[in-house]
Amino acid sequence: MTNNSLSDLTPVFFLQTFILELMHASEQQGQKHCEQLIEHIAKTAGCFFEETYREETHNSELLDKESYTELILGLKNNIGGKFSLVSSNPDCITVTNSCCPFGDRVTNFPELCRMTSSVFGGIAARNFGYAKVEIKQSIARHDGQCEVCVYTNPHAAKDRPGMEYTDTTPVKEMQDINELHSRIEQSMQQIWRKQSNQPAKKHQPPAIIAKSQTMQKILQSIEVIAPTQATVLIQGQTGVGKELIARAIHAMSPRCDKAFIPINCGAIPESLIESALFGHEKGAFTGAIEVHQGYFERAEGGTLFLDEVDTLSPAAQTRLLRVLQEGELERVGGKQTLSVDLRIISATNNNLEELVKQGLFRNDLYYRINVVRLSIPPLAERPEDLPYLVQLIVQRLSKKYNKAVESVSREVMQKIRAYPWPGNVRELENILERSILFTTGKEITNLDLEFSVDSNNANEWKGIKELTITKAEQTFLESALKQHQGDVKKVAEEMGITTRAIYTKLKKYKLHSANYRGT
Repeated sequence: MTNNSLSDLTPVFFLQTFILELMHASEQQGQKHCEQLIEHIAKTAGCFFEETYREETHNSELLDKESYTELILGLKNNIGGKFSLVSSNPDCITVTNSCCPFGDRVTNFPELCRMTSSVFGGIAARNFGYAKVEIKQSIARHDGQCEVCVYTNPHAAKDRPGMEYTDTTPVKEMQDINELHSRIEQSMQQIWRKQSNQPAKKHQPPAIIAKSQTMQKILQSIEVIAPTQATVLIQGQTGVGKELIARAIHAMSPRCDKAFIPINCGAIPESLIESALFGHEKGAFTGAIEVHQGYFERAEGGTLFLDEVDTLSPAAQTRLLRVLQEGELERVGGKQTLSVDLRIISATNNNLEELVKQGLFRNDLYYRINVVRLSIPPLAERPEDLPYLVQLIVQRLSKKYNKAVESVSREVMQKIRAYPWPGNVRELENILERSILFTTGKEITNLDLEFSVDSNNANEWKGIKELTITKAEQTFLESALKQHQGDVKKVAEEMGITTRAIYTKLKKYKLHSANYRGT
């Protein structure tokens, strides 16, 4: 292939600008339209480039690996990329790239990587019968370079992530994901409708956005584990949607017709946690004037979601372990053993393994609640999900406030893409809600972000953010200890968390409450 043949087809700058503007316009039409556009452009472009290559090389036969590699490198490099071959064997072709054909603006549209995937995969599948394209690294995700593996052997590709292709269409993997996504959402919405039949209820039906590979893996895991009795531990930062995933597991399980009860263990005072979870008998303590059924009994037959499970007191941990091992409990102050049948899903934003090592969480309980572990990535690691989350949130907020807002401007979307979102989806919702209140037209044109960040320094920002939060928490904790003269209970009340959580933080920062008494 000559150096100028493909580049002469369209000026590079026009191609970049046209496709990026088209992508932004398609975002406003919703996620399905955007996906269809990407696949259509990629399929058409791939066929056209292959036909052009065949005409120039006078090759009407199936391409061999060498010709295929020459084709994909040539077409990418002639439209502004810097691709080179890393390795090639009968099972896999690996190429790298140090300059994206879409320029720096590709960070605003990481979905465009799927266009590369579909072009590479479609051409490979037409000539080799099968292909799976794995994008190991991506400039769009701030990795500094792109690394793309094209597997042509289904056995070699079996345990690899990526999009599969046969003949001219991306197989089943994307279709299956979309169908699975629809099934999960339908199940969740059916339950929501049953529980939200009051006209006054303003909550929106639950919805999971899963366009990134990591979230698609979560969906696949949900389908596998939901029908089982296995306990599940969901790990992830605050605001990533751990409860939403727990609801999805419940919705896809045989227990879906029974109750789903979410509990934030960290929000219940330590003195009340056992009574709240396991109930109490009349006269068990001062103020216990009648029998009280705890959350475990009220979740009978269904699912109990224990958020911030790491904040449970030692006594509550012991009681929970008994429920998991024996399927039975005793109310506080009671002598009668009660059998319970429910599924327990736990969640935490802390490192439970480290808490076990520190003696702050029972080792045997950890293994009981951690039969299956799902790790939900922070929003900063899911750039492909951002435009769809924004669209969903804007639609819901517009309806909530009776606004005519339909989308965000291109400039606002660029700011959203560049921001690290330390508060994850919850922060995104908060920022958009604040913006939509002051929007008068159909498009949000201003976004008030508390921080600004160079999108090229996202990893550096992440470290700075974590260090800043840690330092601020330690400083506040030391100040509170001084103010309350080492009284852990008062410090807990001021910080709005349990005393056990305070002791965890004291150990983390190597602080001793005794050192502050009498200061």
